[in-house]
Amino acid sequence: MTDIAGLQRLIEPEVKRLGYDLVRVQMIGGASDPTLQVMAERPDTRQLDITDCEAISRSLSEMLDASDPIEGSYRLEVSSPGIDRPLTRLKDFADWSGHEARVGLAEPRNGRKQFSGTLEGLDGETVRLTDKSGEAHALPFSEIASAKLLLTDKLINATAPLSTEGADTIETVEEQE
Repeated sequence: MTDIAGLQRLIEPEVKRLGYDLVRVQMIGGASDPTLQVMAERPDTRQLDITDCEAISRSLSEMLDASDPIEGSYRLEVSSPGIDRPLTRLKDFADWSGHEARVGLAEPRNGRKQFSGTLEGLDGETVRLTDKSGEAHALPFSEIASAKLLLTDKLINATAPLSTEGADTIETVEEQE
């Protein structure tokens, strides 16, 4: 089994050296189609274009070929986190405060493992979230197994591309309250 934490410790300094922030490292595809998925972003825009992906991929390929930390063959996939991005770092919950998210806990809390609602930021290392009924939840970051933003008009507007070069049309969506 691949040591994901070890891979992250190996990959993150290289991604940082190239001027990007590492969002997530994971193995997907199982034994029949193993793929090392690396998500990164520009710290100033939270976006990544194909040129960025290419630069990261080439650099990581060389480094991983030299150190050979993964047993057997695999594919390397470098991508942006996308619009409905995973929330993997404590700072993500503060950065995306005001947006809707789904949070899954490793163990049930008050009989629940899944929470959805609006991110309200952080209290230290506790994620604050208010669900649609108005109930506030305080979820320790250390207990979160997975989290991702939910696709909403507000999120679409907040993550509009900085450049429209190459796009046939760009439509702006007005948020409806």
